[in-house]
Amino acid sequence: MKVINIAELRTAAVYSEFLRVPALSLGLYRHDAGASVPQQPHTEDEVYFVISGRGMIAIAGTNHPVTSGSVAFVPAGAAHHFHTVTEELQVLVVFAPAEGTTGGAPSGASVGR
Repeated sequence: MKVINIAELRTAAVYSEFLRVPALSLGLYRHDAGASVPQQPHTEDEVYFVISGRGMIAIAGTNHPVTSGSVAFVPAGAAHHFHTVTEELQVLVVFAPAEGTTGGAPSGASVGR
């Protein structure tokens, strides 16, 4: 069992994985206000939980506003990216199964999530 305080994980890195088991992986994603961070579709389903910040996420061509408390589901293979970020986003990212275990890029290979 592992207990983590997300507040202690805040980092300058764009993405930092902090938990990995075969069924899922968890990481903290940071997107600066006004920044352009390329993101690639993944071979795993993803869930984004916005811890703090404000912006938009495009999923399969549809834009959705996100702010603290927002949850977004991105199915495997769907094009997606955060944009129009007006307040730095801190986002908990959940990959299921663990990122890189279904034939995609290995963990950490793609900078943006």
